[in-house]
Amino acid sequence: MRPQVVLCSWDVSTTDAVKRLLVGRKLASTQLGETLLPKRIALPVFASDALSSVAYAPDEILLTLSMAGIVGFSYSWPIAVAVAFVMFIVVLSYRQNVHAYPSGGGDYEVATVNFGPNAGLTVASALLVDYVLTVAVSTSSGVQNAEAMLPWIQGHEGLVAAALILLLMTMNLRGVRESGTVFAIPTYGFMIAVLGMTGWGLIRIFGFGDNLEAPTKSLDVVGSAMYDPFVGFAMVALLARAFSSGCAALTGIEAISNGVPAFKPPKSHNAAMTLTLLASIAISMLGGIILLSNLTGLKLVDPDGHSHFLENGQIVERDVGTAMGQLAATVFDNFPPGFYFVIIVTFIILFLAANTAFNGFPVLGSILARDGFLPKALYTRGDRLAYSNGILLLAVAAVALVLAFNASVTALINLYVVGVFVSFTVSQAGMLRHWSRHLKTETDPLERRKMQRSRVVNTIGLTCTATVLVIVLWVKFLLGAWIAILAMAILFVMMRGINNHYKKVDAEIAVEPGERNLLPSRVRAVIVVLGINKPTVRAVNFAKASRPSSVEAVTVSVDADETKELLDEWYVEDLGVPLRVIASPYREVVGPILEFVKGVRSDSPRDVLCVYIPEYVVGHWWEQLLHNQTSLILKTRLNFMQGVMVTSVPYLLASSKYAVARAKRNPAAWRSTGTGAVHSGQHLSSE
Repeated sequence: MRPQVVLCSWDVSTTDAVKRLLVGRKLASTQLGETLLPKRIALPVFASDALSSVAYAPDEILLTLSMAGIVGFSYSWPIAVAVAFVMFIVVLSYRQNVHAYPSGGGDYEVATVNFGPNAGLTVASALLVDYVLTVAVSTSSGVQNAEAMLPWIQGHEGLVAAALILLLMTMNLRGVRESGTVFAIPTYGFMIAVLGMTGWGLIRIFGFGDNLEAPTKSLDVVGSAMYDPFVGFAMVALLARAFSSGCAALTGIEAISNGVPAFKPPKSHNAAMTLTLLASIAISMLGGIILLSNLTGLKLVDPDGHSHFLENGQIVERDVGTAMGQLAATVFDNFPPGFYFVIIVTFIILFLAANTAFNGFPVLGSILARDGFLPKALYTRGDRLAYSNGILLLAVAAVALVLAFNASVTALINLYVVGVFVSFTVSQAGMLRHWSRHLKTETDPLERRKMQRSRVVNTIGLTCTATVLVIVLWVKFLLGAWIAILAMAILFVMMRGINNHYKKVDAEIAVEPGERNLLPSRVRAVIVVLGINKPTVRAVNFAKASRPSSVEAVTVSVDADETKELLDEWYVEDLGVPLRVIASPYREVVGPILEFVKGVRSDSPRDVLCVYIPEYVVGHWWEQLLHNQTSLILKTRLNFMQGVMVTSVPYLLASSKYAVARAKRNPAAWRSTGTGAVHSGQHLSSE
């Protein structure tokens, strides 16, 4: 006989109405195709992190170089060129990834397929930690840039960043495509603002001969004694640190390889094109900002006090804002709307850059949950076909970070980048092995040439990313990167533990030969009696209707007079079931019943014991605190006993009947069969 599929429609409550207002109408699983993204929307959705890092990566380069004093700033453009080169190579390498592994597993899938599950989990741990840091760093940087227009934010950065993360979470719960449409306008606005500011600034300098000077050009900078003189090992160490901070511009590239399933067909081609657009725009923007900074004499100093401004030979403390803020004020000194446009879209894009993580983290989490390395709840899509639980988990973790570090980009940036370059390096090594493995079996000369070219690209990519990873670990480990590495290790161990748990559960519940015909000798019913009332009578009748081999009621005597009164009532009601009284000298109720059940089980281990527990059902949360605590504890303890089944026999009190009335007003509500449905002990006509 084929199983009957039952569809129920439920009455819309106030909670549902609020949820629909915030998240939007539900989408059926068949509407998944409606959420797929064209390239023009995919670029702001998946590449906003890498694009937005242009707003803070130059700051981190200049802040680090300021520790060498004024001479350090002359090295900003070589570092920018090096960062741009690494970005170009990594993007070129990831174009191979999206074609070879288009299922959405990204670096995790590449590592798992080519090196095994431990390598895959290493990459996954690194990416999950880095996604959380992406949200924290992006929103924190956005808040700091917003201080140029909103000074009241100063001192409250952590709370403002946390509020923005919660807002972003709500937007993403509405679905990838809908949030992407909202984010497209400010993302393209940011591109126009940065490229337009760079172009107009260069036109004014070289075309009109304007002498553009940043607000900090006239200030001198004194660095740390650690880098004086700026030669030898000190020079190499500081340049390496500045380079590693600038490599924050590469974060978010891997999200496109994780998000290939979200693209419209042809998925791999569209993902590869988005990667190319990302590299072209991001490199142009980063180069433009560093070039303008050099031409206008822009300077920044380390907020931790490792470098200072000098004015007339005296150290001065001055809040000069970010590089974007200074450049916008300089280039648009005679056009205030241009300044405000740059600042506003920079703030918005930094806030929305976290959207890359809000798309990458839930997808990766769902794949790990599917493979049994994370809780199964992360594999489930929400009402809007987004991975809602993953979005919520990411938001909670990011809020905790920004509150802990008070949204300090300089503090958070030292935890950043490590994870993404771990995944870059392992992924490129995996792709190298992928091509080598396929070349052993491929005989077509044309295909072999394509594979060999791809292997060369991934080899160069591996060399670059591994070099950057070594540099990052060297210069940032003691500055805070150890925290990110520790978090990755904890996450790795936790995921292995989750996977071992699921494997053990699967092994335990697997059907063994002969179990389908293994029947209990008898089914014995025991009814828990706490008083003579309607719930108890209903439990007795229900137990007898189930026709067990034997029926027995038990009660616990905590007071002799009350027990005598209960026995008299039981005799008067004549329920047709014997009542056993269990003595309890220490006035416990749960313990004696458990001991009685254990005794019955030990006397007849092949019998199944069904315990019926009458319960009250109330309609308000505060009423729940006044009832059913004994029943709840007893049910919980009995569930851990072998060979014991627990049946709750609910009785709806007056306050709970409002829920039933609401259901009756909706003819389709709670309908499971053509003749009606039983819910919480009450029969509802299908009307």
